[in-house]
Amino acid sequence: MHFNFDFSASQILWTLTFAALLVLLVVLLGRDRARRFPWFTASIAMMGLLLLTTELMLPKFSRITGTLIFLALSDLDVLIVLMVVVELARRAFRGVGQLGWMIGTLALLCVAAAVLAFWGPWPSWSTVTATSELATIRLMDMIVDKGNLFTGVLTIGLGVLVTLFGRRYGGGWHSHAQRIAIGLSTASLAQLTLRGTLQAIGMHTHIQTQADYERLVGLRDKLIHANNVLYLCVMAWWIACLWVDEPGAASVAEGEADSLGAPEAVANEEPKAESSDPDAQN
Repeated sequence: MHFNFDFSASQILWTLTFAALLVLLVVLLGRDRARRFPWFTASIAMMGLLLLTTELMLPKFSRITGTLIFLALSDLDVLIVLMVVVELARRAFRGVGQLGWMIGTLALLCVAAAVLAFWGPWPSWSTVTATSELATIRLMDMIVDKGNLFTGVLTIGLGVLVTLFGRRYGGGWHSHAQRIAIGLSTASLAQLTLRGTLQAIGMHTHIQTQADYERLVGLRDKLIHANNVLYLCVMAWWIACLWVDEPGAASVAEGEADSLGAPEAVANEEPKAESSDPDAQN
């Protein structure tokens, strides 16, 4: 018996990714993690919106309109991811002093700025300041491209710092902030590796025939699918980790309950009867 499936690998991965995003949002909201990580929750919701926009909405618009919508959402996503990095850093290093914060922030920003400056070409100033619709699209695309590179480097650096020093300053191995940072840094590292690999293939590959072109496109699709599968594994990691409470969360909750219950116990305690014996009062 032969089964015929009309779904491509891209459609299957899109469906699995969107389903994983929905499950992750349910865990974040249902387990009250969204209150502690609002920007991370917003980034997951934005990713789901981008998937829906790309698959369902963009085919209904003209090419230019669809491109502008997608780039506008992608620019907003870059800003949200940057806020996620700040949010995780504050959670994971809440015990660091002001000097430590300044040193760590400057180190990460310098590394990210260096990578941003030397990786990939930059458009000319005349292209950036042009007022045509095509120039606007190019500028928005540059913000997405460079913004993803910048936040990716920051995320990888934050993941390394959390892994090495998080336990000392409040982001231990089993903390949610540390696990989210590890997942984000893994996904960012895979994304940057994919980016560098595709650029290297494009620079060192000479297409002479149609077969060469088809082979190159097939290799690109396989690399992209492998990156998508890795991100699915990262989301599964987040779902499993965020579903479970952090170590010590139960004892903290019990302590808060005890502190809240103590005044009630005192209020409900019956006052002692005063003695009517004068000698006893004296």
